[in-house]
Amino acid sequence: MEDDMLLEEITTVFDLIDSPEANGESIVEIWESQDGKVIAETQTVKGDGGSTDFVKLHVPGSSGNLNGGDAPTIGVIGRLGGVGARPSAIGAVSDADGALVAISLGLKLAKMVSRGDVLPGDVIISTHVCSNSPVQPHDPVDFMGSPVDMKTMNDLEIDETMDAILSIDATKGNRIINERGFAISPTVKEGYILRPSEDLLRIMGLVTGESPVTFPLTTQDITPYGNDLHHINSILQPATATDSPVVGVATTSGAVVPGIGTGVNYPLELEATTRFCLEAAKEFTLESCNFYSQEEYDRLVELYGSMKKFQTLGN
Repeated sequence: MEDDMLLEEITTVFDLIDSPEANGESIVEIWESQDGKVIAETQTVKGDGGSTDFVKLHVPGSSGNLNGGDAPTIGVIGRLGGVGARPSAIGAVSDADGALVAISLGLKLAKMVSRGDVLPGDVIISTHVCSNSPVQPHDPVDFMGSPVDMKTMNDLEIDETMDAILSIDATKGNRIINERGFAISPTVKEGYILRPSEDLLRIMGLVTGESPVTFPLTTQDITPYGNDLHHINSILQPATATDSPVVGVATTSGAVVPGIGTGVNYPLELEATTRFCLEAAKEFTLESCNFYSQEEYDRLVELYGSMKKFQTLGN
């Protein structure tokens, strides 16, 4: 297997989360041999639906914030309700894709650092691990719920130093992205849905060897949960809690797959998704990848004003 392929990381992480005993400590332990080259932490948080373990990984860049530099920081958030839905389902669920990709990316970056391949800027990876998350009714198929509310998830997964965010989420339970693999969203910033990043489209094409795939967003999708509006899923919820640009990275399927489905974590597609996030992180911290045009965004605000009201629950 070629060294730059990430199937080893994917299978390692899948084995860790495909267990009723999966928890944050077991994830953080995989970075203990790094001798401080990466910083991994976990905390257990209880909510109305149970408890979950939040995991955060800081990978310092050679010229990043953690080393006193000013290279940009990229955030990668693995979005999900839970990696398992026991006792309703046995095994890792479709919804686990966000955590799978985020943690696998962390494994690869740690390996790169140990070999001397250090990105210029910091990478901050965050997600959470729960093997018995609740199930939530949704159209057209049921979602995975979460033990904690969305505000708690945003508070713990978003870091104020993230200059841009990739939000990874299994997005298979719908009828609007029906192609197996992964797709990216238009960039969302402070209530505006901007055009898809040309740089990210280019990177996606290079990584997959195919034409890039995007998915549509509605205004409802970029508003906070709790307003009684339909959302495609939680993939753009980070955009409700930060001024930084956010791009959704959706793992997708040709069939409509419920979040509670098991046996539906497609390894080759997860590998490609992780590789895309890695290449995007490289280029963003090298300042050769823009998530949006600052000039166009400023012109929108000049013409139409702030759209930050869409980051709130409204009237």
